[in-house]
Amino acid sequence: MTIDAGDMCGVLDIVKHFFSDTVERIEKPEARVADLDLKGISDQAVIYLAKVVVSNPYCIPIPLGEIRYVLKSADSAIAGGTIFDTGSLKGNGDTLLYVEIDVSFKVLETLVKDILVDWDIDYELEVKLIIDLPIVCDITIPVTKKGEVKLPSLAGVFKKEKKS
Repeated sequence: MTIDAGDMCGVLDIVKHFFSDTVERIEKPEARVADLDLKGISDQAVIYLAKVVVSNPYCIPIPLGEIRYVLKSADSAIAGGTIFDTGSLKGNGDTLLYVEIDVSFKVLETLVKDILVDWDIDYELEVKLIIDLPIVCDITIPVTKKGEVKLPSLAGVFKKEKKS
């Protein structure tokens, strides 16, 4: 019995379709951005800390490959990056992940209109968690949160400078 290339492609398409349908039905971890708050100020940037809660439905820990994030304001990206080697999600429970986001002072200057109105930044935070499920595949869990985050007060900036 011989199988020609056309038959082989058909078999591969069936297997690929079956596998992708199976992966779609597998229960996946879920995530949410719990908070975005001011962490501190450096000489170059305002530092925010996003807290992301990930619920792992599996009884075993799952390796978290990387975290990609973009912080937007006024429909423009004002900060972003990737965090590698982030550890694992604990089995049958929630894992709290910390995503540190540096927004440079130069970028904040472009948002002056929004800032002067209420001394905060209207934001949209997009986080993508890349989870490495052995044997199955990598799964991307997108999470988005919109809100407002306060800027440090001028008094807070001057206190920071005096401590340095």
